[in-house]
Amino acid sequence: MKIILNSIINMLKSKLILLIIPLFFSWSEGIKTTQKPLNVVWISCEDMGPILGSYGNDVVKTPNLDKLATEGVRYTNAYSTVGVCAPSRFSIITGMYSARLGAHNMRTGDYHNYKTPEQVTHRNDIGVIDKAGKNIPEYEVVPPPNVKPFTEILRANGYYCANNFKCDYQFNAPFTAWDEVSSTVSFRDAPKDKPFFYVWNTLLTHESRIWERSNKPLTVNPKDVEIPSYYPDIPQVRNDIARKYSNIEAMDEKVGEIISQLEEDGLLENTIIMFWSDHGGNLLRQKRAVGNSGLNVPLIIRYPNKIDAGKVDDRVVSLMDLGPTVLSLLNIEPPKHYDGKAIAGKYEESPRKYAFGTADRFDESTDMQRSVLDGRYVYIKNFMPELPLIYRNKYRERITMNSKLIQMDSLDVLEGNAKYIFMKTKPFEEFYDLETDPYEVNNIIDDPKYADRINNFRDALQNWQNEINDQGFIPENKIVESFWPNLIQPKTENVEFKIRHDGLYELTSITKGASIGYQIDEKIGTNSWNLYHKPILVGDKQKIVARAIRLGYKASEITSN
Repeated sequence: MKIILNSIINMLKSKLILLIIPLFFSWSEGIKTTQKPLNVVWISCEDMGPILGSYGNDVVKTPNLDKLATEGVRYTNAYSTVGVCAPSRFSIITGMYSARLGAHNMRTGDYHNYKTPEQVTHRNDIGVIDKAGKNIPEYEVVPPPNVKPFTEILRANGYYCANNFKCDYQFNAPFTAWDEVSSTVSFRDAPKDKPFFYVWNTLLTHESRIWERSNKPLTVNPKDVEIPSYYPDIPQVRNDIARKYSNIEAMDEKVGEIISQLEEDGLLENTIIMFWSDHGGNLLRQKRAVGNSGLNVPLIIRYPNKIDAGKVDDRVVSLMDLGPTVLSLLNIEPPKHYDGKAIAGKYEESPRKYAFGTADRFDESTDMQRSVLDGRYVYIKNFMPELPLIYRNKYRERITMNSKLIQMDSLDVLEGNAKYIFMKTKPFEEFYDLETDPYEVNNIIDDPKYADRINNFRDALQNWQNEINDQGFIPENKIVESFWPNLIQPKTENVEFKIRHDGLYELTSITKGASIGYQIDEKIGTNSWNLYHKPILVGDKQKIVARAIRLGYKASEITSN
């Protein structure tokens, strides 16, 4: 009898253990939790398509990112919403299409880095004319009141959120979005009792570093680079591509340092790492392009304990999906109004069929293009076909090869695919098969073999534009007027204080959509603001100040209890 009882007890213990084991996993793919909540680190680079070793480029040496890919999940069909940074980063921070909310023009003002409300200025004349011939001043996009930086959700859930250091959201980053934004902040600055969400941005691969780092030694030999077929094989092209590759290798070294720091601090196996670029490549017909060359980006996610190590995911994903995915992985339900979808975690959604891209005003140059991509095919609709594909843009012409190619075009000495991208007018539609035409130079829009597929892409674009009420059809001056009537920036109303019967303070602003920050005692007067998200306890002898901000509005005055 005793033996039988022991057997039953052991069997029950085994079943109990099997029941308990799933509790140690926070979601279906098996991220193991510990006593500490998960941390998240974003490693964000600029202006780079998927040309890493792990994506098949054996000329660029990226051992740290290649290792990250072998220990994580590598996405092959990840896309930005726009082929340039500010509208793309607007979509990332808000989870919304920039063309839905009038944030699609590049760029609206000098908001690259965080500024206090007192540091923000707006110039009335920056030499920009919209498609209606109207002057466009600097302005800030004013989204609907329910649209806020997703980091505020993380802060409300107890996360320390730090950004090193780029913002560039088409509005000045609100003081409620981050605990700290600076060029020196690290995840190591997080309070010991808080999990962190940390963003490290590197400019090493940015378009501007092609000329700004021209005096740095090349780590890639120009004779070894891969030249896209839409460039002629000339020394200027080889040298600038070698500089691009060398900058990527320098970036990879910095990535290795970040990962090593996490490992040294014992945080690597409690941290989700996401590596991505804000849009595609940084050279001509890459940056600002609406096709695959401008929108396809690398995306690698490494999970604690190397869950799904080495997996290759071919789903179509958007950079808008990053924010909701972070929330989902941390068991926080993303807001329903997001265009972005969680691609992992508790609230993972069904995959999207298409990625949609936009191109409108870039600096002083105006156009309107829309695209649909599914990982294999690219459909582009040109709404201003009378304009050339390669238009003049002062900023990008500081790259030697770009200005050289423009000169060669003016002399009519370009041939073949290089001549193709310098078309003087654009076809109304373009369609490319990336499997046979990876450089998008053979437009098969009139090939009857693809007629049905092309119609599907046309319908998808039309339905998407209708669904988001595409703001690209509206002259930019009208959009600015809708944000700032009479070109006067609205101001957020001051915070009001109310003491409840239980002694807790309630803070409110009558401006719909306003977020509120507050400071207590020694924090007063600093640039660090706590995010108000629930009533707070303030001691009898403590002083509290608060101010409110709605995106695109002026901040309120600082008021006190």
